[in-house]
Amino acid sequence: MNKLKFLLIVICLGFISFYLSDYARSVVMSGVKLTLSLYQDSRDFILDTINEHFNQASEIRALREQNIELERSVTLLSAFAYKLDALLNEQNSTKFTPNIQLVRALSYMNIGDHDKVWIDFDEFDENKIYGLISQGKTAGIVINKDGSPLALLQTDPKSTFSVSIGEQRIAGIATGNGKNIVVKFIAQWLSPKVGDEVYTSGLDGIFFSGVPVGKITKVYEEELYKSAIVETDLKIQVPSYLYVVTNQ
Repeated sequence: MNKLKFLLIVICLGFISFYLSDYARSVVMSGVKLTLSLYQDSRDFILDTINEHFNQASEIRALREQNIELERSVTLLSAFAYKLDALLNEQNSTKFTPNIQLVRALSYMNIGDHDKVWIDFDEFDENKIYGLISQGKTAGIVINKDGSPLALLQTDPKSTFSVSIGEQRIAGIATGNGKNIVVKFIAQWLSPKVGDEVYTSGLDGIFFSGVPVGKITKVYEEELYKSAIVETDLKIQVPSYLYVVTNQ
């Protein structure tokens, strides 16, 4: 009887051991498969994330380069369109070869004065005054300050360049007043209107003609001439990149 019980116990243990072993193997294999699956999923996620990051970075660099080139093209095309329109009206065929150069703004000249900015301009000629363009519009001028190029943004009172107003091409001089752009020295007998577009005239050797300045928002009488307030949607954030007119 004892032998029979022992035999039964051995058979049961063997049976249980056999099935428990299969179950254990199943559990282990399931764990291995889950681990491998998680590893592969994690690896794929990391690789996809890295690839996406580098692809986005590459695309951003490409788009920035395209944006710089497109901005340059828009600026030049605007000037060409303006000049060609004048040529058609006046039947004048003088040579017109404007050029601009991308420069980097470095820092403000003085803390608190946001209208004066040092720029990195290798081809700077101390004896010249240059026009400054940003986002396809006038941004100010570049002058010599102690042998270095200093950008005077167009709200600075010393930033001065010639402009023409509206379809009549009314002549005036644009300058800053600390807050806005003001066009001065408009002849009393001429009639600039609110809403008229203002462009550079190209007659000052600073800008070529046809660079947009803004729109007139107010016209008022002075003692000997008329003046006009010009509104521009140009917002310059420094440090940034700007264009210098190197050939007008």
